[in-house]
Amino acid sequence: MSRVQLALRVADLEGSVAFYTKLFGVEPAKRRPGYANFTVTEPPLKLVLIEGEPDENTRLDHLGVEVESTERVTAATTRLKDAGLTTAEENDTSCCYALQDKVWVTGPGGEPWEIYVVKADADTLTRATDAAPACCTPS
Repeated sequence: MSRVQLALRVADLEGSVAFYTKLFGVEPAKRRPGYANFTVTEPPLKLVLIEGEPDENTRLDHLGVEVESTERVTAATTRLKDAGLTTAEENDTSCCYALQDKVWVTGPGGEPWEIYVVKADADTLTRATDAAPACCTPS
């Protein structure tokens, strides 16, 4: 099953975790320093919270679609390229405390979208490469 991901940069991580726990009725699936994510069954959603600056309003960090396999990421990459979109691929990258394969595209308003698969847990929030749009990186 695929699900949409919404990644928000929030000023008050603990307050946001408390709010979204109440809103969706589930506890975070993963908590790390400066980071939390929720796996919501209904509606199917991966909600990612990334700690921002204390005085900033909540804002969109990036959007995504989580898929089940690297093969689905590869198929999406081919489909996006065939549609004439510019893609940026990342394989075996550590981002958002997970080892992932992904492809990035940018929407017409500059919004970054990723199609990704989580392959394993990782120890780092930020990725090591600068080849793709920002994901989970401090602004």
